[in-house]
Amino acid sequence: MSDLNLVVGAGFSGAVIANLIASELNEKVLVIDKKNHIAGNCFDYRDENGIMIHKYGSHIFHTNSEKVWNYLKKFTDFNTYMHKVVGYIDGIETHIPFNFNTLYDVFPQTFAQRLEEKLLKTFEYNTKVPILEFQKQDDEDLKFLANYVYEKIFLHYTLKQWGGTPKDVDGAVTARVPVYLSKDDRYFQDKYQGIPLNGYTKIIEKMLDNKNIKVKLNTDYKSLKEKKFKRIFYTGSIDEFYDYKFGQLPYRSVNFKFETYDKEYYQSHACVNYPCNYDFTRIHEYKHYLGDKSNKTVIAKEYSEFFELGKNERYYPIPKSENTELYNKYFEEAQKDKNVYFLGRLGDYKYYNMDKAIERAIDLFEEIK
Repeated sequence: MSDLNLVVGAGFSGAVIANLIASELNEKVLVIDKKNHIAGNCFDYRDENGIMIHKYGSHIFHTNSEKVWNYLKKFTDFNTYMHKVVGYIDGIETHIPFNFNTLYDVFPQTFAQRLEEKLLKTFEYNTKVPILEFQKQDDEDLKFLANYVYEKIFLHYTLKQWGGTPKDVDGAVTARVPVYLSKDDRYFQDKYQGIPLNGYTKIIEKMLDNKNIKVKLNTDYKSLKEKKFKRIFYTGSIDEFYDYKFGQLPYRSVNFKFETYDKEYYQSHACVNYPCNYDFTRIHEYKHYLGDKSNKTVIAKEYSEFFELGKNERYYPIPKSENTELYNKYFEEAQKDKNVYFLGRLGDYKYYNMDKAIERAIDLFEEIK
C-alpha cells in the first residue's frame, strides 16, 4: 500500500482536504484535475482590462460558520462586499428576493400599503416565506400577491434555470429565493460576506502550496485507476467513478456568453436577473465585485441547459426524489470502498454553497484524522 494520498479535483473541496492532510498529518498528496487550471468552478483571473473575471459565473462568499471563515482567512483577506440582486419585473428594475421595497417599486402606493399591512398581520417581520408556502393564502389580496410573485419571479426563472416548474423541483430549490418580509435588500444575510481581495484562484494556490502536495492538471482519474493509494478523495461525479453502472445522475449545466463594452458600467449591480424576458437567466458584471477601475467593462450572459456528457460541464445536481434514489445506490456502493471518500457538489450530489463545501471537507478530515 502506498503512503500517497490522491485527491481528484482541485476546487475548494479537494484543495481543503489536500491542505489539511499535507499540513496537519504531514502526509504526501497528489492532486489531479481534468481541467487545465486549479480552483474548479471558482476559477478567476485578471483580464487584459485589469478586471477580475469569474470564468464560471459569479462567486460570492458568505457564511455563518466561524470555523470556515477563520480557516479561509489564513489564505486571503476579503472586502466588505454584500451581494444585492436586482431583476426586471414588468420592465421595472427592483430588488430580488421580493421584499417590502419591491412591493412599493412594482405596485401603486395605496395598494402596496394595503398589502404590507396584511402581510405584517399574517407573517412575522424579517422572516422568509418559501413561495409555494406563500401561495396557501385565503385573503384575496395576498392570493393575488402570491400569484403575481410566483408568475413574475419564480415560474419563468425556474423554467429557464431548472428546465421544470417550481412544483417539479425540490422545495430546497424554491426556498432559496423566498418572499422576504423585510426591507433588507441583501441577497444573503450571513454574518460573514465578501469577495477575496486577490480572487479565488489565489486562495486555492496558497492551499496547495505545500512541500507535501504535488499538482497535476489535464489529468483524468482513469489514467491513475490502477495505481494504489493510501486514500482517495474524489470530488468528481460519483456516477462517473463507478462507470455509470446504475445510470447517469442528471445535472443542470450553464453556458456563459462573454461580452466587452467600451463603457465604465453596463448595469447597476453585479447581478441582474431577467425572470420573464430573454433566454438567459441573468447578466453578471464583474467590475462591481472588487471595484476594479477600467474604461471597459465585461459582462457574461448566463444560459441554463441540461448537462450532456462530453458536451458541457456539470453544475447543479437536480434535487428530485428519483435522482436521490439513484444517488443512494452509488452511495451504498461507495460504502464498500473503505479508502475512497466522496465529497463536493458532484461527489455528494448536493447543491453546496462554497462555505458548505469547505465545511464538509474540514469535517471529513476531522473524521479520518
